[in-house]
Amino acid sequence: MNNVKCPACGGKMVRNGRAAAGTQRWLCKSCRATATHRIDNDAKLLKTFLDWLFSSKTQAEGPWSARTFRRKCAKFWEVWPIPQPTGEVHRVVFVDGIHIAKNVVVLIASTEKHVIGWYLARSENSRAWSALMSPMPPPDVVVTDGGTGFEKARKRVWPETRVQRCVFHAFNQVKQQTTTRPKLQAGVELYGLAKDLLHAKTPDSATAWLQAYNDWCGRWEGFLAERTLNEETGKMGWTHERLVTARNGLNALIKRGHLFTFLDPGLTVGGPVPSTNNRHEGGVNAPLRDMLRLHRGMSTLRRVKAVFWWCYMHSEHPLPPAEILKVMPTDDDIAELYRRIAYEPQRRDGPAEWGDGLVWAEMHHSTPWRIDWD
Repeated sequence: MNNVKCPACGGKMVRNGRAAAGTQRWLCKSCRATATHRIDNDAKLLKTFLDWLFSSKTQAEGPWSARTFRRKCAKFWEVWPIPQPTGEVHRVVFVDGIHIAKNVVVLIASTEKHVIGWYLARSENSRAWSALMSPMPPPDVVVTDGGTGFEKARKRVWPETRVQRCVFHAFNQVKQQTTTRPKLQAGVELYGLAKDLLHAKTPDSATAWLQAYNDWCGRWEGFLAERTLNEETGKMGWTHERLVTARNGLNALIKRGHLFTFLDPGLTVGGPVPSTNNRHEGGVNAPLRDMLRLHRGMSTLRRVKAVFWWCYMHSEHPLPPAEILKVMPTDDDIAELYRRIAYEPQRRDGPAEWGDGLVWAEMHHSTPWRIDWD
């Protein structure tokens, strides 16, 4: 039953005709104040909106027609579900970026069970990675596919955290240079070593792999050192440039100690450490790509917000729909913030936890002021 209370004295109100717009007018029996009352069902609408977003249903398969659905749920595209740092220390964290469009990427951090952080950026640069990692306490191990700028940011923000390079991505980087059917014998052997890397799961097998790789480097050292004159540029370059690139990539991982971190006895005391980023690829990136594919046709900004909604609702403690609408910033909130930044040069860096200024400078032209970001 709709028991309306007086906003002035809290007394019981009774129906008192209708306003000019046709809405019900209410009269307080105590203080004789009049008011109109609207039932707020935004929380229920938000749940309907999220149920559609995270499913394969079309808008017309809901409780209303597609046009009515879009009209009722348009307000939720204005909300930015931002991460809420909890301060919890995690043992292993997976990090990766999902590219939404050209010069638009969402960097995401997750654990085995939940998403713990996300950040909107132009590219996978060190500043963006730092902004993603800064709100979170340093974990014991971070598993990464080696995105651009990550190592520089990790040294600055999580200097004590050990790095495990996803061995599958390391294999793919070699395969990209050698192809699956190398023509040169050196390439055949290196591709075979890259495949063997996927099966090095124990300290003994890792030691054997490193020895076999060192033997390969020594055996083909002179071959890889050959140089040829480039007729177009007039400069000397590596004759077997692709093999040199693959070798240098593996050398860098071995030198940094990122290839077999998952076998470190000091880290495995608390349980096994993953050697790949498969948990993040299958548990986060794959569902996100499915969602964007099933609801293809959205603008870039809405695709970004769809990723934000998915990440927030798959965090450890998402708020109920009614609370989300109270605490999360909207387009107007952030536009007002960036207006203030434009007039306050000392705050030009902006709120890093909300993402780069590209949302306003490039994707959302709601203000006349331009803000340049690195």
